[in-house]
Amino acid sequence: MVQLNEIIQKADWKIEKHVPVIDCSDTAERNEFFEVTVGIGKEVAHPNTTEHHISWISLYFHPTGEKFPYQLGHYDFLSHGASTRGPNTSSVYTHHQLTTAFKTNTSGTLLARSLCNIHGLWQSTKEITVT
Repeated sequence: MVQLNEIIQKADWKIEKHVPVIDCSDTAERNEFFEVTVGIGKEVAHPNTTEHHISWISLYFHPTGEKFPYQLGHYDFLSHGASTRGPNTSSVYTHHQLTTAFKTNTSGTLLARSLCNIHGLWQSTKEITVT
């Protein structure tokens, strides 16, 4: 039986266009809202077409010393150019990037996962220190 951790891919986002890039400060103030942006294809652009696109990004925070992470959000990108006239004919395209905020009193790890409709699941992480 295949386990999810066996099929999640990781790579350096500077050379791989599918890796979610977590963009935020390395430190956060205790119990103050902290802004995080997650996008795909920061250095190498990812396509956004009907045939090849990012379907969703999920963002989690795993506090140091706790067993499980907290899901901060799940973001679906639903417009990739399809319309009643066919693929790539729409005037509406969503962009595979999100910005959200959260607060915590504990240092930990941000985890971002994304799904490319062709190339599967991808993950990245970033350590956050709370002061």
